[in-house]
Amino acid sequence: MCAIAGVLNCDSVDLELLKDVLHHRGPDENGEYSYKNLTLLHTRLAIQDLSCGQQPFLHEDFVIVFNGEIYNHLEIRDVYLKEFSFKTHSDTETLLYMYIKYKEKMFDALDGMFAFAILDKKENRLFLARDRSGKKPLYLYKNENSLLFASELNAIKSVVPNLVIDEESIAAYLRSGFFFKEKTPYRDVETILAGHYYELNLSTLEIKKEQYFNILDFYTEEKLLSYEESKERLERLLHRSVKDRLLSSDLEVGAFLSGGIDSSLVVAIASEYAEKLKTFTVRFDGAYDESSLARLTAQKYGTQHYELDISMHLKEDIEKILLNYGMPFMDSSAVPSYYVSAEAKKYVTVVLNGDGADELFGGYRRYVPLKNGWISIARKLSSLLHILPQPHNKKSIYNFAYRLLSISSKEGLDFYLSATVDIFEDSYGLKENALLERMDSFVRSMQLDPLSTMLYLDFNMLLFSDLLVKMDIATMAHSLEGRSPFLSKYILEFAPTLHSDYKIKGSTTKYILRDLAKKYLPSELITQPKRGFEVPLKSWVEHELRENIFDKLEKKESYSSHFISNSFIQKLLHKKVNVSEEKRVKMLWTMYALEVWKDNQ
Repeated sequence: MCAIAGVLNCDSVDLELLKDVLHHRGPDENGEYSYKNLTLLHTRLAIQDLSCGQQPFLHEDFVIVFNGEIYNHLEIRDVYLKEFSFKTHSDTETLLYMYIKYKEKMFDALDGMFAFAILDKKENRLFLARDRSGKKPLYLYKNENSLLFASELNAIKSVVPNLVIDEESIAAYLRSGFFFKEKTPYRDVETILAGHYYELNLSTLEIKKEQYFNILDFYTEEKLLSYEESKERLERLLHRSVKDRLLSSDLEVGAFLSGGIDSSLVVAIASEYAEKLKTFTVRFDGAYDESSLARLTAQKYGTQHYELDISMHLKEDIEKILLNYGMPFMDSSAVPSYYVSAEAKKYVTVVLNGDGADELFGGYRRYVPLKNGWISIARKLSSLLHILPQPHNKKSIYNFAYRLLSISSKEGLDFYLSATVDIFEDSYGLKENALLERMDSFVRSMQLDPLSTMLYLDFNMLLFSDLLVKMDIATMAHSLEGRSPFLSKYILEFAPTLHSDYKIKGSTTKYILRDLAKKYLPSELITQPKRGFEVPLKSWVEHELRENIFDKLEKKESYSSHFISNSFIQKLLHKKVNVSEEKRVKMLWTMYALEVWKDNQ
């Protein structure tokens, strides 16, 4: 795990500063390679081939800088690269030779998380690529004459003066809570898209963008497997995915363990391949405590289990945590993710997690109405909304029913955002812009069944733009590598081919995963609802961070007031808007994250 960067036609860029900003992603060593007007940089967190895995790595007319892990790289050597003589045991060398031999067809064989750049002197081009789901980040700055890429936005911001803010993207962030696809807060900076490769002509700076993986292709495949065949294949693929992520490391690998079935399944399977696996469960002040449930799995498999009591120093730490992202970031679970990563790093450098299972197998409660056709029923009753009181208990059946009625009358982006993040929906109408219209068109373009449509949208929007960004930054802030077996090549290609009945059955989410879990996990875990990190956001906004938030938003010239009327913001601060408390604090938090970012531009 590392950080990469590259500078083209930018003589004024401070390369040492660039490496310093990326140091936390690769504290073990750094390297540099220059060719004509291009310089490639690498900072390394040594995990594979500790003695010989230095980068940039050179072979004849090719140079690579690589961030990530290719879990099946030894198998790739045996099957695809028999004619090459290898100097190291690292996956970096494997990856470069795959490019040399197969060019853009290389991706068919790769199972891993990666962002890399390859200098191809023969073709006078730079080849940039990211993994299928976008676990490893890569940002690209380009103007007429120069270009810079890096693993973090903060790295680009540190060496490129006077970046211009893209207020269209900021407005879309306020409404959706994330930056859509390639968008960032800056006009000339984009996120390289997941499942894509970019070919850059070093002379003209022209960029050709191609998509090598689209999960939609697998959703449209005919559903042929029976339920039992599907469950058997899922188990086999999970074993392969967990085993590869566990064993492709020269350092000890641990695992996050909550009381949910995703991480618990990962731990159960990993325990078959590792003795005394280190597992980590956390208890946060004021948050839901799953340690008793996690302990059941730890005891069943005899893991070396750590229950970490974590006290969050929010008032002192919150701005530092948010500023790690280099962009406005409103997902409040970034806070506990930051603290748990700091604790886990005291014991290991690599951890397994359950990321991606919900978006592939149907883990959220909002999927149930879509699968069961409840939306059309609710639509007939949606006129009752104006006489019903606001819900105030997020987990209540009344809140579920109220939101269902609200969602049922909407379409396109309005429907998607109401069903997912639900920040300003029905409370404040932000002005439409071209980006929001593009997002609306993207949502409306889906022609799958309702459940598959939502899963596809969540994979491409929430998972890519929020959840994976959150965990990458939270873990790498502490030089900790997170590995996600559910996002393996094999499961990404398999899960979309499952019949929707296997994912949601009645009101049961992740049905096939829960059924498989019966073979591995204590029965108490099987029926547990999806929780994630239970962040006490209401308490934070009302107590620990009230002063911080009021300081940012109570002033007349807050940046948020460029998009949302100051009178509405003041009413929201002083509880004079008729919305639920959960929704009120979410709106305030979203604006607060924006203010913290803007004040540090």
